[in-house]
Amino acid sequence: MGLLDRLRGEFIDIIEWTEPSQNEILAYRFPRYDNEIKNGAKLIVREGQVAAFVKEGQLADVKTPGMYTLDTNNMPILSKILGWKYGFESPFKCEVYFISTRQWTDQKWGTQNPIMLRDPEFGPVRLRAFGNYAFRVSDPGTFLKELVSTDPSFEAFEITAQLRNTIVTKFIDAMASAKIPILDMAGNYESLGKVALPRIAPDLASMGLALTQFNVENISLPPEVERALDKRSEMGVLGNLDNYMKYQTAEAVRDAANNPGGGGAALGAGFGAGMAIGNQMGAAFAPKPANPNEVIDLHNVTPPAAAPPPLPGANIKYHAAIAGQSAGPFDWAGLQAKVASGEITRSSLVWKSGMANWVAAESVAELQPLFAHLPPPLPK
Repeated sequence: MGLLDRLRGEFIDIIEWTEPSQNEILAYRFPRYDNEIKNGAKLIVREGQVAAFVKEGQLADVKTPGMYTLDTNNMPILSKILGWKYGFESPFKCEVYFISTRQWTDQKWGTQNPIMLRDPEFGPVRLRAFGNYAFRVSDPGTFLKELVSTDPSFEAFEITAQLRNTIVTKFIDAMASAKIPILDMAGNYESLGKVALPRIAPDLASMGLALTQFNVENISLPPEVERALDKRSEMGVLGNLDNYMKYQTAEAVRDAANNPGGGGAALGAGFGAGMAIGNQMGAAFAPKPANPNEVIDLHNVTPPAAAPPPLPGANIKYHAAIAGQSAGPFDWAGLQAKVASGEITRSSLVWKSGMANWVAAESVAELQPLFAHLPPPLPK
């Protein structure tokens, strides 16, 4: 073997690309002086990559992961473009692009402005939505033609804005067609993602990309609508507003009684307001004079007869613990009978609808008359 042959063997080219981990590079053109590649050069394509050969602006070949020796035997398409019929020995000119085919995860999407939708319960509302997605290059040839072109280093940020706009547009269509009420959306994020994914995929496929994951993280209302919804929820939790107002009034009276210095005036003002309202109601129910100029003395007006109060114990319905079992519910007469028979005592546990727990019968104010004729328990 001559010296020239030995040197030729020592300096065979190796074409490879080790992708930098800190950069999101989707395509990288291998740098060569004047784009010359020696005959017999070694091409190394790693997992998660493909190598695309471009000759005179035309895609010549795409190599999947593996190690190759570049000659006319394993590059038939390139050989046809160059007109090689019997092999070659001299260097040839060709551009080599390495394209990353791995998944690019944790890409963000979101609506820049609220979107208007019609909700079956609330009517027209504005919503915001955001989440994340993952994509990869699925068709290297299409990706190279449609996006990379002659860019020597094509990075993810160059396409993410376009992907985000496409995803948001298709997701809005999917959300509108799903017709899921706003209050039920939180439990249907996964369903919305599955509906949106096939709508987005065709647009990405036209660029040689595939959407591998699509997640909805949050769908929210504008702050002012959320505050109104919180008020509505608060009213639902309070329940009967009439009972709530009575409770608030009782609390105010108690606070006034505990604060003689300042509460008395407030309490007096409250009583005064109540009397004024009562007088107005009395005037409203007073008979009207036949003659507009006639004056009626309200002191001589007979007030309407008041309805009698309900009988004591009329609405009482209590369950009682008898012999270790829950019995009832019993009305007042039934409770009296059980007390008389000794089945219910002062220490027996009772409960009715609205009570949080079972309590001793003697601790319930409205049941104390049941035991009024019984002697107190013997001292221990």
